[in-house]
Amino acid sequence: MKEVNVSDITKVIKELCICSNYYLPKDVKKKIEKYAREESWPMAKDIMNKILANIDISEKQNVPICQDTGMTCVFVKIGQDVHIIGGNLEDAINEGVSQGYIEGYLRKSVVRDPLNRVNTKDNTPAVINYEIIPGDKLEIIVVPKGFGSENMSQIKMLKPADGLEGVKNFIIETVRDAGPNPCPPIVVGVGIGGTFDRAAVLAKKALIRPLNERNKDKFYADLEEELLNKINSLGIGPQGFGGKTTAIAVNIETYPTHIAGLPVAVNISCHVTRHRKIEI
Repeated sequence: MKEVNVSDITKVIKELCICSNYYLPKDVKKKIEKYAREESWPMAKDIMNKILANIDISEKQNVPICQDTGMTCVFVKIGQDVHIIGGNLEDAINEGVSQGYIEGYLRKSVVRDPLNRVNTKDNTPAVINYEIIPGDKLEIIVVPKGFGSENMSQIKMLKPADGLEGVKNFIIETVRDAGPNPCPPIVVGVGIGGTFDRAAVLAKKALIRPLNERNKDKFYADLEEELLNKINSLGIGPQGFGGKTTAIAVNIETYPTHIAGLPVAVNISCHVTRHRKIEI
């Protein structure tokens, strides 16, 4: 049995909140660099280069990449042989978020009630997803999710008869409807299967898969590539000014579902697709 003190978890969460907002993951940056080189439309190329310049400034000056430092989503994998001591795990996570957003001078964007819009002033509470796994490892991924792109996300309970074409059409139409609003170039996370709620979590998890890794199932890997090409043919382009680069990746995650259902969720992320992981 491995013991982990909640004070260590709070410290880790604080650091992850700050680092994820200051430093874009290398795989995301490399994708943006790739598409910037390949852009032929001068305005689109200029915008892509400005995005890269902004990323470099945030890295060198230790400042947020974007003014919207997001609502903090946390994915926690807890080994069955891990014993959390010293307090409550969820309280420890939220304390880490609070410290990170206050000490890192990150914008506090969370309101305590969806209709009674009073700011909590420390970006808590986080949205936390737990998964129990074998072993004695504790894995934490912090995902600050901006709402310019979150607001463009959609979920639909398709019928099995809608099939593959129905899934493709829904994903592409979701991106078309979003247009310039999510600050393209975007990353498109797709969850297919499960239930209404599981599909949405799958789509969020798809966004944190490294962009240089395709789905392990060749069928879905090919589908990711096909959808990326079709989305980029829409011509929305960087920041909506036209060009070849509307998206830099499409990631799909799936789960078994009911014989009567075909849930599909599309979680859109802007080019600032932030996440940071640590294993304790």
